[in-house]
Amino acid sequence: MKSAAIILVLLASVTCVLTQEEQNAVEELLVETLVSPESCLVRSAMGDTLQIHYTGKLMDGKVIDTSVTRDPLFVELGKKTVIPGLEQSLIGVCEGQKIKATIPSHLAYGKRGYPPTIPGDAVLEFEVEVLAVAQQTRWQRMVNEVFPLVCLALVPTLLGLVGLYLYKKASAPSSQGRKKTKDKKSKKK
Repeated sequence: MKSAAIILVLLASVTCVLTQEEQNAVEELLVETLVSPESCLVRSAMGDTLQIHYTGKLMDGKVIDTSVTRDPLFVELGKKTVIPGLEQSLIGVCEGQKIKATIPSHLAYGKRGYPPTIPGDAVLEFEVEVLAVAQQTRWQRMVNEVFPLVCLALVPTLLGLVGLYLYKKASAPSSQGRKKTKDKKSKKK
């Protein structure tokens, strides 16, 4: 009786460890090409806009979301509009390409998950069809790369100007203080 209980405890421990290893088996993003187009003139890069259809699933096959029954999703790479793992898997794809991305939890919804649909520490699998790739224009590149730098330079400049204005205002003799002094002098006489 005692040996049967020990064997049950050992089996439970081994099962628990194996289950945990299965869940944590995917530590890196895995991208597999399912369909390659005949020719690929343009590969996607950061800043490009992609039009995609996707189906997201848990590892047990349960569908968590799909765009197939809706309009395609537009994703501008680098804008963080989708989970990091999906965005990373879309870099370097071509129009007409179909991929399957296995995304570890730390590149998806992490420990918190997305209740009630996605449990914590869930590994996700996305099948994506790239319908169109629109390369970033010069204007978009300028807005995405130059504009933030200009804003970073403007903030300290504006803060400096406000500080200078306040300093000058505080150090300048006030006209109201002069009037009071004149009034006091005229009352004394």
